[in-house]
Amino acid sequence: MANKNNGNGSASTQLTKADFTSDNEVRWCPGCGDYAILSQVQKILPTLGVPKENFVFISGIGCSSRFPYYLDTYGFHSIHGRALPIATGVKVANPDLSVWVITGDGDALSIGGNHFIHALRRNPDINILLFNNRIYGLTKGQYSPTSELGKVTKSSPYGSIEQPIRPVNLALAAEATFVARSVDRWPHHLTDMIRKAYEHKGTSLVEIYQNCNIFNDGIFSDYTEKDVKDDNTIVLEDGKPLIFGKERDKGIILDGVTPKVVELNDGYTESDLLVHHENEESPVMAHILANIEFYGGPVPFGVFRSVDKPRYEEMLIDQMNDTIEKNGKGDIQNLLNSGYTWDVN
Repeated sequence: MANKNNGNGSASTQLTKADFTSDNEVRWCPGCGDYAILSQVQKILPTLGVPKENFVFISGIGCSSRFPYYLDTYGFHSIHGRALPIATGVKVANPDLSVWVITGDGDALSIGGNHFIHALRRNPDINILLFNNRIYGLTKGQYSPTSELGKVTKSSPYGSIEQPIRPVNLALAAEATFVARSVDRWPHHLTDMIRKAYEHKGTSLVEIYQNCNIFNDGIFSDYTEKDVKDDNTIVLEDGKPLIFGKERDKGIILDGVTPKVVELNDGYTESDLLVHHENEESPVMAHILANIEFYGGPVPFGVFRSVDKPRYEEMLIDQMNDTIEKNGKGDIQNLLNSGYTWDVN
């Protein structure tokens, strides 16, 4: 890989994980899944071919949102739920920057819910890593927008009566151009998803199942424990049939529009199985995959959808340039003095 520039713009040797590790003490609970995610991000950044000074990490509020302090890059620890509009503004102001948003299920999907939807539909070229632990960890264990129905917490002692938001489903409903899911305990898969998110031109969302070992420990153990994960998860691979199971002996077919689990060698072969195509323009099939678990199937991990559409910052800059070419540069003072004005004595 070509040498990159250091912060002063001069040629330097290949960057390493250490170059992206700040000297701030990491202040997460011992055993938190955030450590694993931080480590994978620090490992992958020097391999992306981006000058170090061109990375910007923006966060909201929550345990995950401490992330910018622990990376030796530019960063902005913003306010609750507002990381995405700030990130959009950064990208519009300087499209050459590699802009990343670190957020949690509470930050992004509660107070930040509208911003989440609108960022995805606008499609600026930013990367969203959404840490989903299905709990409010920073404020000590209240149920979050992604907590399951009936969740007993300090704020729902008799069980939550709210249906959970499912980030992948919501993103697909907003017609996000890149949607993926990984888990903190799968380092190689997580790194692959982060790299693919970076390579995508447009808004990328990676939902990361992340264990909160203090307030929601083991919520994702069905997908991480060696003896059960293969039968409870399915890894989406572009152009390949949907096969899963410890013995790779189960698959997914479509019965009309309903996904159905079948046993291979029980009248079914690989050629009968549904084949995943992440680049399909329509999000319909991605929606079906996102809901396999509702029909007794495994939970999918990988890229659900990756399509190319115009980017917000490019369209905005083109629109501004076209307007200037047609009408000339504006004058703010003339604009303020145009039409009806008042003189205040």
